[in-house]
Amino acid sequence: MSIAWRLALRDLRGGLVGLRLLAVCLFLGVAAIAGVGSLSSAIVGELRAQGRVILGGDLSLSLSQRQATPAERAGIARLGRIAESASLRAMAARRDNGEAVLAELKAVDAAYPLYGRLTVAPGAETPRPGGGRVLIAPALADRLRIGVGDPIRLGEAMLRVGGIIAEEPDRVGDGFVLGPAVLIGMADLGRTGLIQPGSLYNWRYKVAMPAGTDAAAAGVALNRAFPEAGWRVRDSSDGAPSTRRFIERIGQFLTLVGLTALLIAGIGVGNGVGAYLGGKRPGIATLKTLGASSGTIFRIYLIQVGLVAVGAVVLALVAGALVPSLVVALAGAALPVAPGFAIQPRPLALAAAYGLLVTFAFALAPLARARAVGAASLFRGGVERAARPAWRVVVGVVAAIGTAAALAVGTAREPLFAAGFLGAAAVLLGLLALIGWGVRVAAARLPRSRRPLLRLAIANLHAPAAQTDRLVVALGLGLSLFATLAVIQTNLGGQIRSTVPDRAPAFFMLDIPSAEVDRFRGLIAGTAPGSTLTMVPSLRGPVVAVKGVRVAEMKNVPEGAWILRGDRGLTFAQDLPAGNRITEGRWWPAGYAGPPLVSMDAEAGRLLGLKIGDAITVSALGVEVPATIASFREIKWDSLGFNFVLIFSPDTFAGAPFNYMATLDLAPGRETAVNRAVTAAFPSVSLIRVKDVIDQVGTLLGQLATAVAAASAVAIAAGIAVLVGAITASRAARVYDAVLLKMLGARRIQILAVQAMEYAVLALLVSAVALAVGAAAGWYVVVQVFQLEWGPDWSVVLGTLAGGVLLILAIGLAGALPALAARPARALRDM
Repeated sequence: MSIAWRLALRDLRGGLVGLRLLAVCLFLGVAAIAGVGSLSSAIVGELRAQGRVILGGDLSLSLSQRQATPAERAGIARLGRIAESASLRAMAARRDNGEAVLAELKAVDAAYPLYGRLTVAPGAETPRPGGGRVLIAPALADRLRIGVGDPIRLGEAMLRVGGIIAEEPDRVGDGFVLGPAVLIGMADLGRTGLIQPGSLYNWRYKVAMPAGTDAAAAGVALNRAFPEAGWRVRDSSDGAPSTRRFIERIGQFLTLVGLTALLIAGIGVGNGVGAYLGGKRPGIATLKTLGASSGTIFRIYLIQVGLVAVGAVVLALVAGALVPSLVVALAGAALPVAPGFAIQPRPLALAAAYGLLVTFAFALAPLARARAVGAASLFRGGVERAARPAWRVVVGVVAAIGTAAALAVGTAREPLFAAGFLGAAAVLLGLLALIGWGVRVAAARLPRSRRPLLRLAIANLHAPAAQTDRLVVALGLGLSLFATLAVIQTNLGGQIRSTVPDRAPAFFMLDIPSAEVDRFRGLIAGTAPGSTLTMVPSLRGPVVAVKGVRVAEMKNVPEGAWILRGDRGLTFAQDLPAGNRITEGRWWPAGYAGPPLVSMDAEAGRLLGLKIGDAITVSALGVEVPATIASFREIKWDSLGFNFVLIFSPDTFAGAPFNYMATLDLAPGRETAVNRAVTAAFPSVSLIRVKDVIDQVGTLLGQLATAVAAASAVAIAAGIAVLVGAITASRAARVYDAVLLKMLGARRIQILAVQAMEYAVLALLVSAVALAVGAAAGWYVVVQVFQLEWGPDWSVVLGTLAGGVLLILAIGLAGALPALAARPARALRDM
């Protein structure tokens, strides 16, 4: 081993020219995985580190449509200091012209905030809400064109803007919101008249507990002490669970995309090692004639490859560790929290392991070829075909790739999703490899063209040194990712811009008083004649038990069981709503007045393993209501109407106070009139403009598309690196061909035309494969996952692929320039 080390280090003194491709490909793949993993871990770590501030306490208890009873509040008070708050949606309006926009209203008491700091922008009249003054978010000030000291109407109360919010410590913990924030004092909440029986609001109790207290255990004890409270308990170890889950899922997906890019880079690793060893044939032959064993040869070049790989991995880890700071500097406002710089050991270690495993897998075959042949064969290696790898090499390659896949699945947040993604990528890689092999076979068997340039271009596709099959895999997978992204993005973008707005109502309206339904209908009819108003009863409450098992006591909650997290919209109906279809069971008969029945979304029921006749219990206004599942429904979610996961039989909530919600479909141009009329006549009613929601969804999808495109760009870059490596590896053969053609009278333009035709055929073939793969994968995501209509913008998709074709062609032609510049006399002397 010491001899192998000395020879390996001595040989490296001549430079790393032959191993540059290995270093570049490995750097790209590992840096992508390390960067994505570091960013995801940094954000999740920051969410956990700021858990108390984000949650607003060590423990948070949330109740829907009610406050805690005296006994419940006394139980909470025994845990520590309490801060109460109420959150709801409300219309914030100007006094002069009645212009109103939807806002997220939060009423806070004097103890708020328990952790963190509430800060206001310079020029504020007060640092806290209360005494008739409110604090508003900058977005609300801009939309209403108001500032400090101006009046603002909330419900029935006319209040005064006391300041503009600079930092609200627990805003991230509140989750997704539809409007800008308004902070109001608890005493002023009663003046607004927004809290009425049946109003949709959440009452929260934040608790600051003594040091050393186990908040999670305290939450479990509270649930046991008050099993029917129906509150949602969270502790500071997970202050923003929905945000954390979203970041972790996106991070997992992008890591898998990066791992796929690393596999593409592995092809470049194999090409680079093979080309490097090809250039070392004279040295290897000399060592063998001097008595070096095959094992010594293998160890020498394994050491060299390992040193270069470790160096590339270390540089990639440094780049990946810096990604969070770079993203914060460039797009910190788009992140839920801005993490500071910190090394994330776990994702960096995983990225390094992936890089070294892929290097071993793709470098093993060329290393084994150099080890297995004799000295004489090495001298003839330029004209000999490479032998098939030995079974031990195949086992080693499979073991390395299998270990990397097992590591990816074993460390994934959702192992089944990771396994499915990697399985699909493996199938695609196999398909591309088969297509590449088929191209070589077909090119070899095609009738010889009478056009010499075309005949030469086709011959280059199946020549012994051709790497057509590898290039089809490397370039095809990268372009397939971009084509899939283009198909999905244009399809969703088209839905958001045209189809969804045409189908969606103009407004969702919440908290319509049940006692004033007729007056509300009359107002709409007078303000917007010919409009369509659809109204349904509305309550909110969590699912507290499934098949007799309390949700709070469940140990293995299915990952996709979102129905068990937080409050659900509840309603009751006599008839099956439009856009719903019974898939199992039966709808209750007209006039049904028996025990409570419920119709459930079929997908939610499948995730929970429910069947017809099972029991499910919800808590509405502090009262637990058990119901028997009578049917499962398929819901057409893209209708953007009232799509309730749970619909109960008509008498289920008899006697319970409730309000109505409505959708309003009206002619364009009437939105402002309806907004002002409803806000003036019904201050408690909240109007949600569907256009605003669609804009928020479009912004979110755009951010996701940018993240996926960035990860996919690594796959494209790796494919380009493989292409450049293939051109470099075949440079000697290209120069030889060009010299012979020149001697036979060929002009430079003709030689260039041969190269152009070869790479044009390759690029068009790869693009056709990418188009087919992208269309199939995009259709599955759009139609099967999102359940939307199929309608991508093919001009954008084809434009994306055309850009890939031009890039491949340009790189291929650039690689042909050295061959064109070769002088026949000098080239022949060097051969």
